Amino acid sequence: MTQIMARFTHTLDSRKKVPMTGRVYLRAIVPIGACFSLSLICGNLTYLYLSVAFIQMLKATTPVAVLFATAALGIEPLNTKTLGNVALIVIGVVIASFGEIKFVLTGFLFQLGGIVFEALRLALVQRLLSSAEFKMDPLVSLYYFAPACAVMNAIVALVVEIPKMSFDDIARVGYLTLLLNAFIAFALNVSVVFLIGRTSSLVLTLSGVLKDILLVFASILIFRDPVSGLQFFGYSIALGGLIYYKLGAGKLKDLAAQGQMAWADYGARRPVMRKLIIFGIVIVVLFLVLGGIGSSLPKDYVKDTGNFAKGKLGSLLGEKGS
Repeated sequence: MTQIMARFTHTLDSRKKVPMTGRVYLRAIVPIGACFSLSLICGNLTYLYLSVAFIQMLKATTPVAVLFATAALGIEPLNTKTLGNVALIVIGVVIASFGEIKFVLTGFLFQLGGIVFEALRLALVQRLLSSAEFKMDPLVSLYYFAPACAVMNAIVALVVEIPKMSFDDIARVGYLTLLLNAFIAFALNVSVVFLIGRTSSLVLTLSGVLKDILLVFASILIFRDPVSGLQFFGYSIALGGLIYYKLGAGKLKDLAAQGQMAWADYGARRPVMRKLIIFGIVIVVLFLVLGGIGSSLPKDYVKDTGNFAKGKLGSLLGEKGS
């Protein structure tokens, strides 16, 4: 896709100003492509072992890994204040891990590897984009390291997956499904670039937090992933720490004040709609909580409870009424 964009659009014209040679490509681009590939491989393998909700909770530690990666590569110094901020994220994820009902060590280690490689990739991309030698924008960097990632993915697939697969497996998944999956993945990378360009990294951060929350609840409702109360508690701590780490106390106070003023102004202009919104939020939260509790209960318990409720209702209304 980036090759097509470079050939038929002007979006990537700035690539012509980048002094890219074979030696520079091997030194600066190939490591990013390798980390990107390993992050994708480990991240995808994780889904064979862990639930979507738990994976998303573990991904909350990515900023912590990025912090250590940038310090190890000499991009940004490590300071105790930042460590204190991210410690809350780690504590929350540890609590969520203890509360995980379907914990599998293999999947946990794959996800840990995916987080480490993703952190290294982000740190290397940051060093590349901030380098005075290249001065390339994020989309141009994607244009350069995407082929390296694709080649490494292909090599790993040739050794690990293709010998065990046939075209029947691909047809069973669906060619259209795979094509749409690839297109959405590419659109995500492009949309991030344009979002930062049109708004700010703050908007991207808030969107990412919303995405994390929606993914956890979607996995509960769609895939019926069981989530314990301890997990909810741990993930709430991690989420709070993540927001504090990315925004800071000052920005959080400013946003809270602006949000309170905007909400009060909206209530003054549309009081009925404001009450409906509050009522709708309460209903949705109750539905999600009850859905999560119901999905974590054993099927025999749910069945016995249903029979008990039906019997009580029958005694009150009569068997025909029940």
